[in-house]
Amino acid sequence: MQAHLTHPHCWSSLPSPSVREAASMYSTAVAIFLVILVAALQSSEPPESSFPYHTHLDPEGILELSWNISYVQKIIHFQLQVQGLRPGVLFGMSDRGEMENADLIMLWTDGNSSYFADAWSDQKGQIHLDAQQDYQLLQAQRTSDGLSLLFKRPFVTCDPKDYLIEDDTVHLVYGILEEPFQSLEAINTSSLNTGLHRVQLLKSEFPTPAMPADVQTIEIRAPDILIPDNETTYWCHVFVLPPDFSERRHHIIKYEAIVTEGNEALVHHMEVFQCADEFESMPQYDGSCYSKMKPERLNYCRHVLAAWALGAEAFYYPEEAGVAVGGLGSSRYLRLEIHYHNPWNIQGRHDSSGIRLYYTGSLRKFNAGIMELGLVYTPVMAIPPQETAFVLTGYCTDKCTMMALPPSGIHIFASQLHTHLTGRKVVTVLARNGQERKVVNRDNHYSPHFQEIRMLKKIVSVFPGDVLITSCTYNTEDRKLATVGGFGILEEMCVNYVHYYPQTELELCKSAVNDGYLQKYFRQVNSFNNEEVCTCPQASVPEQFTSVPWNSYNRDMLKALYRFAPISMHCNKTSAVSFQGEWNPQPLPEITSTLKESAPNCPAQQALSHTDPTLVSIKWGRG
Repeated sequence: MQAHLTHPHCWSSLPSPSVREAASMYSTAVAIFLVILVAALQSSEPPESSFPYHTHLDPEGILELSWNISYVQKIIHFQLQVQGLRPGVLFGMSDRGEMENADLIMLWTDGNSSYFADAWSDQKGQIHLDAQQDYQLLQAQRTSDGLSLLFKRPFVTCDPKDYLIEDDTVHLVYGILEEPFQSLEAINTSSLNTGLHRVQLLKSEFPTPAMPADVQTIEIRAPDILIPDNETTYWCHVFVLPPDFSERRHHIIKYEAIVTEGNEALVHHMEVFQCADEFESMPQYDGSCYSKMKPERLNYCRHVLAAWALGAEAFYYPEEAGVAVGGLGSSRYLRLEIHYHNPWNIQGRHDSSGIRLYYTGSLRKFNAGIMELGLVYTPVMAIPPQETAFVLTGYCTDKCTMMALPPSGIHIFASQLHTHLTGRKVVTVLARNGQERKVVNRDNHYSPHFQEIRMLKKIVSVFPGDVLITSCTYNTEDRKLATVGGFGILEEMCVNYVHYYPQTELELCKSAVNDGYLQKYFRQVNSFNNEEVCTCPQASVPEQFTSVPWNSYNRDMLKALYRFAPISMHCNKTSAVSFQGEWNPQPLPEITSTLKESAPNCPAQQALSHTDPTLVSIKWGRG
């Protein structure tokens, strides 16, 4: 609603005040109004120090966003700081970072006055005033270097034009206006300087653990390698820990990525693996992880110490746990694996990226571990082309957890979801006695360009006999051929790296469809499609999928295969050796009850009255 002041009415029955008295009364009324207004704003305005989360929205650093969360009130307070004075700014959220169909706030000037509004954009990028004004402006003020806006919004507004703020990835959109506009409806996002930035707004509110006095760091880095000009490269480097790691055990309590400046777009993900202690030495190696020159012993470096992917920030272990390294039975040899994604085939770029480990000799109560859940990296799991939401599911079965987990169970405290370019949603669910019980981690707005490790809001305990089900949803609308599982960036993965304690021998609990049943699928395709798929021994699975004519029958039959066919289980120890037992083929876990996604409890929509933008008292200048 446009803010304005009105003079109080003068009743004719009362004596008329003098000019001086009238001026005094008017000034007093304005002063009281301002005091009430400022008090109202300040009562709902968090102190500046209470914004624990910060991020720069744009590469130039013009827009900085800070926010805090009230889980009690289910409200987020935002502070948007703008460097320099501009004719206006746009900020909001959309499903995948599109400027169309976005939920927005707008601050703009018509050249004389400035306005704030809760708005939305249509499919053509045209901006409209939202009939339900859920973003509330609390403060707009000049700063020494530009402008500061303070506003708030509920998680859930029940407005069909608004974005539902949940625990998962949020695609923030922003824009900078370079000229005045006479009205909100005169603005189209296509004419603005816009961009997107991904964050998790509803973060788990765990305090950052204090580092102990004896904390030390060590950097596991690539030795100034020349990045190959191939699109996909997995580079392996053998690193040897200092001798004192042989003498005593330490706990890794934090780690973070070190990415060589300028290579941020090339370094996709990194892992540090510890080698098996059965080997007294490891050959030095620095080269492709899939080269024929790679020493065979490096295949025994499989114990994950740290895992980082694009978008992840520093990771802290909870105060009661750390990753054990060093001492008796612990190898000093590590393998750093870096996945370089170089679609532009850039040449001559050197890299020394890696991971910095923070460790302490003050051992914590539990040894922590990292376990891989989801799908095995194999081409038998594939997504047809032109799919908008194709689901693949991997299982950690009750048979594996019964054999590998201690009677007291394990406790998952963090999770990192991972796919390649076509992944759109990822979820891991815990099932017990045939019933899905709880979600371990879910991201309905997952982006392969933002794969941070997330602390869970509540620890999830997993016991022998439980099942962990990881499902990934893919979009292949822009692809002409089937996308198969594998290591390449144009192939696909479906992984959840769960961080847990106490550590067990179980390092990988994943599945894939049984290959024999997949070959039955190809023969069934042939029976309806004139023998187009070669089922001869020399044909590879990717070649077979390339030959499939992707009509609706073949698509539906593949979905049915993945939903009902037996699986090949990988229930593996650190050394990539399976736990004892028969794992291929195995029946799918029997799930009789599934969890339903919760939906906001919103009343029926009612007709809303007309509203106007808020008039903001800011004097604009050129920034």
